[in-house]
Amino acid sequence: MIERKKTKQIQIGNIKIGAGAPISVQSMTNTDTRDVKSTLKQIYNLAEHGCEIVRLAILNAEAAQAVREIKKSSPLPLVADIHFDYRLAIQCIENGIDALRINPGNIGKEEHTKKVVSLAKINNVPIRIGINGGSLEKELENLNIPLHEKMVMSAMRHIRILEDNDFDKIKVSLKSSDVYTTIQAYRLISQKVDYPLHLGITEAGTYNNGIVKSAVGLGTLLAEGIGDTIRVSLTDSPVEEVKAGYMILKSLGLRQHGINFISCPTCGRTQINLIKLAKEVEKRLENFDKPLTVAVMGCAVNGPGEAKHADYGIAGGIKEGYIFKKGEIIKRLPEDKLLDEFVNIIQTENI
Repeated sequence: MIERKKTKQIQIGNIKIGAGAPISVQSMTNTDTRDVKSTLKQIYNLAEHGCEIVRLAILNAEAAQAVREIKKSSPLPLVADIHFDYRLAIQCIENGIDALRINPGNIGKEEHTKKVVSLAKINNVPIRIGINGGSLEKELENLNIPLHEKMVMSAMRHIRILEDNDFDKIKVSLKSSDVYTTIQAYRLISQKVDYPLHLGITEAGTYNNGIVKSAVGLGTLLAEGIGDTIRVSLTDSPVEEVKAGYMILKSLGLRQHGINFISCPTCGRTQINLIKLAKEVEKRLENFDKPLTVAVMGCAVNGPGEAKHADYGIAGGIKEGYIFKKGEIIKRLPEDKLLDEFVNIIQTENI
């Protein structure tokens, strides 16, 4: 059992973050925020796949204005992603945004920060300080110290600005495209503050590269009890980010969302087309929301024995297979009948 670090709790919409709340899974829309219809369509799709918080890019006043309409119909809490222009932050708060991602030191004069923080207090809007290893303040970039230390220095600077304005509804992220730098940064900030931490590897890459980097980086930190909410950044569909996020959490026993799918590698004992069967089972059950463990195993050696903990499973034979439940074989079928019957049993028994 992973012992998570105790952090302060904030709330974004109806989602609690920190202080032992379930680690939430986030994503970000890639639509033009000004296009309300397309943005809402994507948000609903993300919600159907388990996304719990969604971030919107706010590039200009028109995007900030669109927040009002998006908020009216959004099934998920909304976070406005804002850089430099404090007026956009104010406009988003006025239009009902649930949280901000903004670095207070980057929005100009102190009076600008005070305006944003004051309005955020009144409207109970948390602020995420989002540090990116590739865009630090110039004076920090020139310091002859490791990058992760510069990132933490930057985060602490922004935190102090908010604290000096009597604001503590804070969440922090320190992302780098380098996995180990990110791990070191989060470890260090975790020792210095007890604000909830948003985990992510920035610019992680396309699907395969991005998932590997995120699994290593986020998985390491989560296993150490660090992290309260996550986003897996992929050059892919935001829905794939959500799926990957849950896979990482499920692998550590931190969340159970939908099917926990296990399958064995192929070997010389396998007498059925295990790769095809495993992929088809996973695809057919990908939107099944019951927290079940499902196994697709190549032979009787690895079937009901090694996977006896699974709620349901298949063990391959010679051009046939066995369906088992909690280690007990319940059906024996030809290979071409296995998939439909297996899925049917799971669905009918778990309506």
